[in-house]
Amino acid sequence: MNLGLSDEQEFLRDAAADAFSRVKTVEAAREAIEDESALPDMWPTAAEAGWLGLLVSEENGGAGLGAYDAMLIAQEAGKVLAGVPLLGALPASMLLDLGGSDKTEAVAAGELKASWLPACPPSSIEPRWTVEPVEGMARPDAPAATVDGDTVSFTGTVGWAPDAGEADLLVVIGVDSSGEPIAAAVEASASGVTVDADWRYDATRRLATVTLAGASGTKLDLDAVQIARAWYLVQALIAAESVGTMETALEVCLEYAKERYTFGRAIGSYQAIKHGIVEILRRLENSKSLCIYTGFAFSDKPDEIAYAASCARSVAGAGLDFTARQQIAVHGGIGATWEHDAPLTFRRAQLNRRLVGGHGMSTDRVADELLNGRGPVVSVG
Repeated sequence: MNLGLSDEQEFLRDAAADAFSRVKTVEAAREAIEDESALPDMWPTAAEAGWLGLLVSEENGGAGLGAYDAMLIAQEAGKVLAGVPLLGALPASMLLDLGGSDKTEAVAAGELKASWLPACPPSSIEPRWTVEPVEGMARPDAPAATVDGDTVSFTGTVGWAPDAGEADLLVVIGVDSSGEPIAAAVEASASGVTVDADWRYDATRRLATVTLAGASGTKLDLDAVQIARAWYLVQALIAAESVGTMETALEVCLEYAKERYTFGRAIGSYQAIKHGIVEILRRLENSKSLCIYTGFAFSDKPDEIAYAASCARSVAGAGLDFTARQQIAVHGGIGATWEHDAPLTFRRAQLNRRLVGGHGMSTDRVADELLNGRGPVVSVG
């Protein structure tokens, strides 16, 4: 099996790196802690690069590419802590395309900003569709959905939805009276929709809490499997972002360990530093492998998507958490100050621990898939 990137994927990755290089995202992340307006609007960048239509079919004006291609862009975004709206826009455009929405072409072209409101599929641990809580740990039910022909009305609240505060169109997931998931496209300006945009802890993440009080939208023709695919796509994107952030942190740690001297020796010669950096590398390589597996599952093993994406999110999330702490440790006193970028990495890691279910919830999903025989089949002997 050839696990290398195709020429087209290398071009896509390099083009993404070039696009991000034109925006001083890390500097903006630091400034945004004190002044939210300092954070650049990355929607135009995403539109110009064609990322908003990446997962949209060519018939509807998109590129017709796959999840792994989107993950390559997310990885480049993670390297520079770019607040590009991948987590909201990509699942939204995918569902709009699959669901036959007449808004798809406008979304793919960047003429209409769309964002998905996270809804987690059921498992044996939590046998219902749930959404992000505004407060606390208990996950509330997905919004209640009432279907009337092609129109769906929703009532409920979804907390901390990525990129929803800037969206014109919301892709909402709710459940009907029988507990079945229903997806619909709802105008952000529609009656009954309240969007409270906010930035918390990691200023590079634009989040919003969306309250729906009988808000109506156009039903999308999607089944439960297709709706659930959006959740796992975002788990994969966050995992890929985490890989990119870990790569940058590793490079920075290595450079500093070689040039910083104490007692006449480079600090990289001390075991405590060497072991910590090697552990970053180990976790990074494991995360990369799982991201490749996840991309393969999305394209060729649909039955393994839930397992693969959850594995990637779990391992990459824990890896980034370790890396962020180790980056501060390697840099000593300066690593804990705003003189260095390490605290920005730490903030990204800590929000990622909780964002869209968090990597702890992904770990639970991995166990659920395996214990219930839905994981990959492994032959022994």
